[in-house]
Amino acid sequence: MPVDIAYFAHGTTEDNERGVSSGWFDAELSELGRRQAIKLAPSLRHRRFDVIFCSDLRRATDTAKLIFGNRVRIVQDKRLRECNYGDLTKEETSRIDELMPDHIDRPFPNGESYKDVERRIRSFLIDVHDEYHGKHVAIVAHRAPQLALDVLLKGKTWKQAIQEDWRNKKEWQPGWKYRYEGTRGL
Repeated sequence: MPVDIAYFAHGTTEDNERGVSSGWFDAELSELGRRQAIKLAPSLRHRRFDVIFCSDLRRATDTAKLIFGNRVRIVQDKRLRECNYGDLTKEETSRIDELMPDHIDRPFPNGESYKDVERRIRSFLIDVHDEYHGKHVAIVAHRAPQLALDVLLKGKTWKQAIQEDWRNKKEWQPGWKYRYEGTRGL
């Protein structure tokens, strides 16, 4: 049986507002980010989730807590972290965006590649399917894990996922739907 997944991007951070990419730096939500999460919460009260997974980075865990509170179990998983930009952590987001295609296979200096993120997300999906097949789960995480979901579950190439990312057009929505059928095709 498949796992139905709803993916939510974490709220805006102070780094986002300054135009820098946090990577594995534990950036905090800005006041705007807190308001975004609180505003989203009422629209999700009617949706049933068996568990919420989030990155162990504060911006994702705080977003998950503000959206879901205590009504659903929240599980932190470090495999849901953003890409590790290594030496380019806290670099201007426009520069990271420019460099993304160059780091699909090749790690950022002292960091990781997007294929490394893909491996983390593949491992996560397999574990989630083993324990939650037939269930509805939510993920609160970052850009690179969502792009990896597009690659793994929607059949996109990394270049397509990067080019078609909703962030490029500012087309945010209150959750993206994915379905994981099991280890076939991963």
